[in-house]
Amino acid sequence: MQILDAFLAAIDPLTLAMNFVGTLVGMIIGALPGLGSVVAITICLPFTFSMHSVAAIAMLLGVYCGSICGGSISAVLINTPGTPQSAATAFDGFPMARAGKAGKAIGWALAASIFGGVFSCIVLALAAPQIARFALQFGPLETFALILMGLTCISSVSMDNQFKGIAMGVLGLLLACVGMSPFSAESRFTFGMFSLNSGIDLVAVIVGVFALAEVLDRVERMLREPAGGDVTACRVELPRLSEWRGRIKGLIKSSIIGTCVGILPGTGAATAAFISYGEAKRSSPNKEQIGKGEPDGIIAAESSNNAVTGGAMVPSLALGIPGDPVTAIMLATLTIHGITPGVRLMTENQGMVYAIFVVLMIANILMYPACVITTRMFSALLRIPEQLLMGFITVLCILGSYGSRGNVFDVFVTVLAGIGAYLMRRLGFPAPPLVIGFVLGQQFEISIGQMILFKGEDSWASYVLSSPIALVLLCIVLLLIVVPQVQAWRGRQAARAAAEGN
Repeated sequence: MQILDAFLAAIDPLTLAMNFVGTLVGMIIGALPGLGSVVAITICLPFTFSMHSVAAIAMLLGVYCGSICGGSISAVLINTPGTPQSAATAFDGFPMARAGKAGKAIGWALAASIFGGVFSCIVLALAAPQIARFALQFGPLETFALILMGLTCISSVSMDNQFKGIAMGVLGLLLACVGMSPFSAESRFTFGMFSLNSGIDLVAVIVGVFALAEVLDRVERMLREPAGGDVTACRVELPRLSEWRGRIKGLIKSSIIGTCVGILPGTGAATAAFISYGEAKRSSPNKEQIGKGEPDGIIAAESSNNAVTGGAMVPSLALGIPGDPVTAIMLATLTIHGITPGVRLMTENQGMVYAIFVVLMIANILMYPACVITTRMFSALLRIPEQLLMGFITVLCILGSYGSRGNVFDVFVTVLAGIGAYLMRRLGFPAPPLVIGFVLGQQFEISIGQMILFKGEDSWASYVLSSPIALVLLCIVLLLIVVPQVQAWRGRQAARAAAEGN
C-alpha cells in the first residue's frame, strides 16, 4: 500500500503543478549564464515552506533536473554554458548550431538528458540500499583513482596538440590551488590579495572562459565580417530512432558513469560530464568528429550530468550524506518538514522515499515541455541585433558571476578569464583542458592529502594493493593513457608504410 500511496501523492494535481513549475523555473534559470542549480534551488526554497512535504520536494527536484538540462540551451545557442555541468555540452553543441543544426543539437541534449535522468531514477529505486553500502567503501585512495581517471580526459580532448592541452590542464590544476589550503591555514598563490583567500569561483571561471571569450571572438568577427548571427532561431528537434543507431551503447555507458559518480558524495555533475565526454572521445565510433559538432559528444555530456540527479539522491536518502550542494539543500528541506534523512528514512518513512522516486521520474519527463518553452524564449533573443545580444550576454555574465557568491571580486575574475581565454584561443590553446583541470583540481588535492594521512606507516605499494577498487581504477587509468598512444603509433606506422608503398 505504501507504493500505491506514494504514487498517488506524486500525481496529486498540486504536486504535479509544483513539479512542472519547478522544472520550468529550473530550466530558465539554468539557461541563464552563471546562475545554475544552487541559485535556482535557493530562489525557490522559501516558497516550499508552506507546502506539504511531497509537493515541496517535487518542486525542488524539478528545479534540480531542469537547471542541469537548461544549461545546455545557452551552451548550444551562444556557446555560453548556463551551468558548469553543461560546459562539456558546448564543445559539440555550439559547432552544430553554427552549422545550422541548433534545434537538432538541443534535441540530442534533451533526449540524452531525459534518458540519463530516467535511468538514474530506475537505479535509485532498485538499488539504493545496496549502492549506498558500496559508496561507503570509497575512501581517499578510491576517490583519488576516480578523479585521476577523469583527468585523463585532458589527453583525449587535446589530440590535435597534446603539449598545449596538457599545459592548459596544468594551469587549471594550479588555479584550483589558489586560496587557503584545505589542510592548513596557509594561503597559496594569493599574492597578498585577501579576496583570493577563498579561492577562485568555478562559476566565474566558466563564465569568463566560455561566455566572455565567445563575446570577444564575435566582436572581432563583427569588425571583420558582414553583420549577421551564426545561429538562427530554432525549435527543438528530437532525433529520429534511425539516428540512434550505433549511439545507444555510448548513451547507456554515459548514464552509468553519471549515476556512479553521482552516488559518490562531493563529486558532482561537472565531474561526471567530463569523465563521460573523455570516454566518448576515446571509444565512440565517431571519435574523430567529437569536438567538431558530433552528437556523441552531446549525448555523453548530457546523459551523464543528468544521471547524477538520481545517483546523488542515493547517499542523501540512504545515509543522510549530500551528494552535492543541491541535495544538501533538499536534505534541509526534508528536515524542515519533519523528515529525518539517513538510514532510518529507508525503513521508517518508505512512503516518502517511494514518492521521491516517482516525483524524480516525472520531473525528468517534464523536461521536454519545459525545454520547448525555454528554447523558444531563447530563440527570440537571437532575433535581436548581434551587437545588442552580445551586450545582453555580457551583462548576464557579470550578473551571473556576481550572483554566484555575491562577491564583486568574482566579476574581475570573469573579465580576466575571458580576456585570457580569448588570447589563448587565438594562440591555439584549447579551453576544455583548463576547465577539466580546474573542476577536478580541488577534489584531487584533497584526496591526495587524505591519502597521505590515511596511509600512516604503510608503504605506498601495500596501501594501494589493499584496495581492490582503487587497483582496478588505476589499471583503467593506465590503459586509458597507453592505449591511445599505441593506437597513434600504429596509425603513424601504417601511414608510413602506405607512403613507402606508393
